[in-house]
Amino acid sequence: DPRRNKALVVYDSFYGNTKQVALAIGDSLASFGSCDTLHVDEITPEHLKGIDILIVGSPTRAFRPTKSISSLLDGIPQGALKGIGVAAFDTRMAQADVPSRLLRVMARLFGYAAKPIAHKLVKKGGTLIAEPEGFFVAGLEGPLKDNELQRASAWVESVLKT
Repeated sequence: DPRRNKALVVYDSFYGNTKQVALAIGDSLASFGSCDTLHVDEITPEHLKGIDILIVGSPTRAFRPTKSISSLLDGIPQGALKGIGVAAFDTRMAQADVPSRLLRVMARLFGYAAKPIAHKLVKKGGTLIAEPEGFFVAGLEGPLKDNELQRASAWVESVLKT
C-alpha cells in the first residue's frame, strides 16, 4: 500500500529554488505516508535505513549535480538501495531562457543533473519509479517559474499512483 511509505527527499540548493521543490515533493509524499525532507549536509547513513522511497534533487551546475550530492551518492554502498523506489529531479533554466546559443547546445549534449543522479541511484540498487524530472527557474538564481511547485507535487503523485 503506497500510503504506508516511508520516504526521504534529499536536496542541495544554492538560491533556495531546489529546496522549495524538495519541500513541495516532501509535502506530497507525506500525504502517502511519512517523509523527511533534508539538506544533503544533514544526511547520515541511518537516514537511508528503513525507507521505501528515496528522491534526490540538485540544482544543475555545469550540467551535473552539485559536488555534495555527487559525494553523497558515491558514498552509498553498492546494493544499499535494493528494494527502494528511487527518483531524481533538478532545477534548471529553460532552454529558451539560456542566454548563450553555445550553452543551449551544450545543455542538449551534456544534459542536466537529474539523469546522472537517477543513474547513480539505480547503480546502488534502487528501482527507478519515475523518469528524471527538471523544474524551471527564471534566470540563474531564480525564482522558480510559475506553477513549478504544483508540477513537482503532480510529478510525485503520478509516481505514487503507478
